[in-house]
Amino acid sequence: MNIKKQLLALVLICSLSVPAFAQVRIKDIGHIGGVRGNSLLGYGLVIGLNKTGDKKQTAFPQQTLVNMLSQLGLTLNGNANIRVENIAGVIVTGVLPAFARSGTRMDVTVSSIGDATSLQGGILLRTPLLGPDGKTYGIAEGSLVLGGYSAGNAATGITVNHPTVGRIPNGGTVEQSLTIAGPQTVESLDLVLDQMDFTNVGRVVSAINDSFGGPIASALDGVSVRMAVPPDYQKNWVDFISMVENIGIHVDTKAKVVVNERTGTVVIGSDVTIAPVSISHGSLSIQVETQFDVSQPLPYSRGQTTVVPQQSVRADEQKSNFVTLSKESTVDDLIRALNALGVTPRDTIAILEAIKAAGALQAELEVL
Repeated sequence: MNIKKQLLALVLICSLSVPAFAQVRIKDIGHIGGVRGNSLLGYGLVIGLNKTGDKKQTAFPQQTLVNMLSQLGLTLNGNANIRVENIAGVIVTGVLPAFARSGTRMDVTVSSIGDATSLQGGILLRTPLLGPDGKTYGIAEGSLVLGGYSAGNAATGITVNHPTVGRIPNGGTVEQSLTIAGPQTVESLDLVLDQMDFTNVGRVVSAINDSFGGPIASALDGVSVRMAVPPDYQKNWVDFISMVENIGIHVDTKAKVVVNERTGTVVIGSDVTIAPVSISHGSLSIQVETQFDVSQPLPYSRGQTTVVPQQSVRADEQKSNFVTLSKESTVDDLIRALNALGVTPRDTIAILEAIKAAGALQAELEVL
């Protein structure tokens, strides 16, 4: 019994010692200025498809096939008579990592550019990957991994996700590096945050200066920090960057509400508050029905059988339910109250938009 009490006390102490905002590393919210990847692009051919490739009206896959076979010693007289359905022309994209050397592996994305219906089971042939300057920096090839599939035909088929886009994990190989040898001595470096926030920049500056015991960091603007590398680290600036990246800070987040009207999704930040407000929400539903009756004449009469429409109109209006929020209420309090009333997610989005228009929502409202 004493052991249980000690464990309970330990749990309570640990829960009380947890900060309001979790501490994150600087490397998770920013990067060193100038350290970035470069996009690569290439055109290739996917083979091995089960009659789901580009059709006859798409000419460039056949032309690519003819050119490839000619390089392998097989000569064809034009490509007019080539009819294949197991190949597809694709665009291959990837990102050349920063400081990548020859032989470094990277992921590539393969996207169909013709009328292929699926790339399922396909294999990408060797494809050069070009940089913005037109030079070849990588080669991509391998089996595709799709996040969807298609089965059946156009009339009775089923398609899940996008079977015309796939990925090849580690399917790209760096052949030429963009890395320029770094200087032997570095006197200053810039740290760039991923999102602009003056509060976080100030906290980063304070954390770096506290860690190194001196004013070596200063804010340039709301997103970047200039760091003077200490003399002991000017020739070993990689260790200095490693130390800076692992410094922890408490990140401040902006009060924000994100809603998606297409899916009915509502995402609410922890700092969102609502000013005192009263909300009334109800719905009016009008239903118009038309029934067709047959008017049958009497026997042996000269009348004709006619169709007579009978229309009825019905209007149902729900009772208006009021919700009153007191001072310093949060969106969580509002959502709980609306859920108790049985309000749908789409109605919740409409109410949040109305509260924002009234100036009672103390947060930024972003509609996707």
